[in-house]
Amino acid sequence: MLDNITKKNIDNCRDVLVGKVPDPKSQIEQITLALIYKFMDDMDKESIELGGLPKFFTGDYEKFGWRKLFDPSLGGKEVLDLYSEALDVLQTNANLPELFRNIFKNAYLPYRDPSTLKMFLKYINEFEYSHSEKLGDAFEYLLSVMGSQGDAGQFRTPRHVIDFIAACLNPQKHETVADPACGTAGFLLSAYKHILQNNTDKRLGDKLTPDDRKKLAENFYGYDISPDMVRLSLVNMYLHGFTTPKIYEYDTLSSEDRWNETFDVILANPPFMTPKGGIRPHKKFGVQANKAEVLFTDYIAEHLTKNGRAGIVVPNGIVATTQTAYKQLRKMLVDDSLIAVVSLPAGCFMPYSGVKTSILMLDKPLAKKTNHVLFIKVSNDGYDLGAQRREHDKNDLPLALEAFNSYKESISFGKTFDLEKYSSICALVEKEKITDNKDITLSGERYVEGKVSQTEFELVKLNGVVEFKRGTSITKKDVKEGNIPVIAGGQQPAYYHNLTNREAGAITISSSGAYSGFVAYHNYPIFASDCFTVSSKNKEILDDKYLFHILKNKQIEIYEMQEGGGQPHIYPKHFDNWYIPLPPIEIQEQIVKEIEGYQKIIDGAKMVVDNYKPTISIKPEWEMVELGTLAKVKGGYAFKSGDFVDNGIQVLKISNVKTGCLELNKNAAFMPISRKKEFEKYLINKGDILITMTGTEGKRDYGDVCLVDNEEEFLLNQRVGKVETSSTKINKDYLALVMTMSFYQDEIFNKATGVRQANVSGTDLEEILLPLPSLKEQDEIIKLIKNEQQIVSSNKQLISIFEQKIKDKINKVWGVKEE
Repeated sequence: MLDNITKKNIDNCRDVLVGKVPDPKSQIEQITLALIYKFMDDMDKESIELGGLPKFFTGDYEKFGWRKLFDPSLGGKEVLDLYSEALDVLQTNANLPELFRNIFKNAYLPYRDPSTLKMFLKYINEFEYSHSEKLGDAFEYLLSVMGSQGDAGQFRTPRHVIDFIAACLNPQKHETVADPACGTAGFLLSAYKHILQNNTDKRLGDKLTPDDRKKLAENFYGYDISPDMVRLSLVNMYLHGFTTPKIYEYDTLSSEDRWNETFDVILANPPFMTPKGGIRPHKKFGVQANKAEVLFTDYIAEHLTKNGRAGIVVPNGIVATTQTAYKQLRKMLVDDSLIAVVSLPAGCFMPYSGVKTSILMLDKPLAKKTNHVLFIKVSNDGYDLGAQRREHDKNDLPLALEAFNSYKESISFGKTFDLEKYSSICALVEKEKITDNKDITLSGERYVEGKVSQTEFELVKLNGVVEFKRGTSITKKDVKEGNIPVIAGGQQPAYYHNLTNREAGAITISSSGAYSGFVAYHNYPIFASDCFTVSSKNKEILDDKYLFHILKNKQIEIYEMQEGGGQPHIYPKHFDNWYIPLPPIEIQEQIVKEIEGYQKIIDGAKMVVDNYKPTISIKPEWEMVELGTLAKVKGGYAFKSGDFVDNGIQVLKISNVKTGCLELNKNAAFMPISRKKEFEKYLINKGDILITMTGTEGKRDYGDVCLVDNEEEFLLNQRVGKVETSSTKINKDYLALVMTMSFYQDEIFNKATGVRQANVSGTDLEEILLPLPSLKEQDEIIKLIKNEQQIVSSNKQLISIFEQKIKDKINKVWGVKEE
């Protein structure tokens, strides 16, 4: 587990570089080079201390030793010249292993500022290499800031999804493991850690013999077309104990050099995008295509051993696109190796891409023993689907893993799979039913029966009763200022134009981007741009507002029809086989009227919730006093993450403290109960006031204040403050309230300092003035605020109740039976 000191050093390095090297990937490369540079010098130093000789910096290269850079007789420019020359020549140093020479190939210093280099080297010099796994975790943290290489369609796969795939495939210590588009080797290392964990008694991997470990090191393979990715992957593998990692710069789709290699386990998230003009693959692929996603999936399926299995993250195009190559690929998979399809939420790759993805689970021997494919629908992966991907407590992945393992076991031992136990997320479909479908679609919803009962209304084909109309392409520079909203994706206008191409009452479905498939209704004229509109062909038969509610009810299904790479798309053709219930027009109008009544209640309640902020009117006669005269702000303890355990007394971190409440499930961390006495002065109990003291520089995401209302005890982590008061002049509820007021928050914002990270000290907080009415007035204020908050809470409940009423009303039209 990454410790805070190492993490802070990495952040410091990036903070130093950001002014000269703004690109995150270039920052990572510079830190990587410097870390390996120092690592080699440390090994030379250790060798000398043990009575040996230096290995790396000898002969003509002795002058480039890391410690030479800190010679006090050298000026700033001399250090810069020495370091720059070292980066240039280390690739020619025959004393270096080939791995290290490859890492320094084409390396250079991209800036010429001595002061920046001096500060950067200072932070690099603080790293210690006594524990390679610790350094490996630090490097993975460093890689996580890179996020996306969107131009190649490479998106960083969330760690929990990678670990889920590794757990599903369950690689063994004797098996060969590969990733043909390995990026930074995240999938390979997840598989490696899975093997270590499954061979552990007291220490990680302690059941493995020396021969086991030697075999493991030889069994992992990675390819990537990008030399930068190969460099990062080599370092990542090396820092996790692979002294000679088998990571190769290789064009998996165009080269035939490694075509005859096969593997027991393949895990991958291949690039989603195809370069302009397509790919020119060789002729050995079973499916002839020029799309990267098709070719990579084909490659993986064809490079499994006879007992091989694979987990492949694929865009929705692989699942549903109706072009010939895609259909051929799907048929080949169903016939040969596919045993399960795991549908992931549409926002799983946010903020890098809104593309809808699934995981194809291949298992050659099991596929031959079953006539079914298991479809697993993951609606929640433990994080919300917004750009920030905040952790929450809804997570279908553990149940999905349990269902997948149960299904594999049922096939292996000829048992009946307990579908009823997993019916909330699973469907089991016969292979024949899939291949008989003309599009051979791998979307479970297409085959599941019994979810919708026979509606009492006529089902009509959608494109028979509606007109699809594409929007007009327009760029911001073509827009002439006006008040007509331009609708591209989502519901909010992209910008405003002076022309309209749709009258009021348009239903839009966004065509591309993160909100591809978003359904919206507009009561005003709009300019439809990167979207298409849907409207009734005959208003006497189909009401447009009824149509909107019917489509909005199917929002998730529409999302999941996305196809394409990094820029997912929805097209009118996706609705070719859609049917909708069509009640008589009078009933449609009644349904709309009822729903609009519910919506008015929701809108009114949302106005209350969205606009409510507790406020107090400060009277002139009230004394204004510094917080420090009434209370002291004490910081938490810098707990070492390596000491955290699975259960015990919870450590409250910044992510757990929100204004008005504790969110205990976010990044939960615990210390052993046995150490409670050791940290007694950092104990938090019911009635304590907490405030977060670190956030993003320039943003108001710190200063969250919470009066603890929980019965259990907690420990307080660093960068969270405890506001202690024994004053008889102030009520704790009032103090917690007044610290959330805008005037107090403004002062916190003004006092915060930091580069990339905003910090406010306890001393600064204690200097801020706050109004001090009499205790009686404080009690009256608290009583008033609590009454207001109760009303707000009631409005939140109203929103939930009436949103469900709308859902139930439309479900009833569809004939859905609630489970």
